[in-house]
This record gives sequence, structure tokens and C-alpha cells, in this order.
Amino acid sequence: MSVRKLKPITPGQRFRIVNEYSEVTTSKPEKSLLKPMKKSGGRNNQGRMTMRYKGGGHKRRYRVIDFKRDKFDVVGEVTSIEYDPNRSAFIALVTYTDKEKRYIIAQKGMKVGQKIVSGQSVSPDTGNAMPLSSIPLGTVISCIEMRPGKGATLARSAGSYAQLMAREGKFTTIKLPSGETRLVLSNCFATIGVVSNSDHQLTVSGKAGRTRWLGRRPRTRPVAMNPVDHPMGGGEGRASGGHPRSRKGIPAKGFRTRSKTKESNKYIIERRNK
Repeated sequence: MSVRKLKPITPGQRFRIVNEYSEVTTSKPEKSLLKPMKKSGGRNNQGRMTMRYKGGGHKRRYRVIDFKRDKFDVVGEVTSIEYDPNRSAFIALVTYTDKEKRYIIAQKGMKVGQKIVSGQSVSPDTGNAMPLSSIPLGTVISCIEMRPGKGATLARSAGSYAQLMAREGKFTTIKLPSGETRLVLSNCFATIGVVSNSDHQLTVSGKAGRTRWLGRRPRTRPVAMNPVDHPMGGGEGRASGGHPRSRKGIPAKGFRTRSKTKESNKYIIERRNK
């Protein structure tokens, strides 16, 4: 996987750094695993704007991803590695021995023709899914469940991974990509390996129009607003705006917003890095 800097033949290409997509093997998705996506433009059922800075963007179709990996002990073959417009990671089309096809999050180093399997006692190879109780300590994992059978919720974005640190009783200790160390039930499933497309963070869009293609409208700086619109607005001349805070007055940059009485606090051993 690598990135490429373009020749500055236009202003939009001068600073652009693109992904070479050398891992991607096809440009056509599997039709049976596509669903339509309707855009709201940030409006609710009354047509009123409830989310600012949303709208426009290229039309997309949703790829149905198998986050649960619940096809146990059935060997699947990776048919293709594909681009997914709805996420930063690549996806892999897997064809199982019973001819069923499913999309999964592709792991780094996954190749076409590779055999993968999900189950209780499978080998800890890249792309295989297994419960945390069966994975050796120190293994790099991704696509981790937080509740058994719910499906992967942790470490799903491009290049992300977690590390299995320890195991005690019915819980397993995991170090997450954020730096947080927490307990997860040992019967939750996880996938072996690092999520693909790790160079995603190195890409540079190059122009504002590309952000509009993604469905994001221009965002007004709070300091440039009037006092009636934002707590940081107003003032004579170019005022700094005071302490950073949200539109509703909640302080930013260090202010902890997590509830102290949240049920899952007891599972967090060490909070994420500041």
C-alpha cells in the first residue's frame, strides 16, 4: 500500500496526495450485497435543519458488511478486495464453500484466493475470526465485539488495531487504538490482524470541492459569528473568542463529558491518551 503525490498541473492537484489503491482488485461491487442510501441533507421529517454543514455529495450505495462473522467453521475464499465509499478501510468479498457471498472488513495483507474461517478453535491467522478466549496473548486484533453476538464495533477504521494484553476469569484486557485499556467479555469475537488501508491518514484532498463531494458543507468558524449565534462570537475587531466551547456552551479541549455514573466505567482500566 502506498500513496502518490501528483504533479501540480492544476491548483487543486498542487498539494494533493492520492492513494494508489494497489490492494484493490475490482471496481464493480457485488450486486446482491448492495442497498440504496437515502440522503437527509441534515433535515428531519419536518424538513427543518437539525444537523448543520451536511448536504450534497456523490450518490452512494451501501455495502452490506458481515460484522458478526457468524458463519462458523465454514471455509471462505477471498474473491476480491474492493473500495467502499462508506468507510475508510477496504472491504473483501468472501465466497464460502456453500456458495454464499459476504463482505467483511479487509485486513492488511489479505490477498485474493486466501482462505479464511470463523470459529471457536481455528488457527490465529490473518483474517480469521475467533473468540477472545481462544486468541493467544499479545496478538494484534481488530473488528472487536463489545457484546457477544452484537457484531464488531471496536477498531474498524483504516489502519487501526488493538492488542490483547491479559485474560482473567470471564474478561479479557485489551489495549484499544485510542490508548484506552479496558475489559471485554472473553466470549466476544475479534478478527486477527490490522485493518487494511493504513495509508489513508497520509492522503490530502487538495481542494475544498473534494470535501463537498463527500457531503460536507463549509463550516463557519464560531469566532466569526455574532454573540446571538455562538458563545464564542462577537467582540470588537478580531477577538479571540474566549475559552473554546460548543454552540451549547459545553467547554472543549480537555473538559470531560463522559458520565461519572455510566455503567461501563467499571470496565475501563486506563482512560485514553490525552
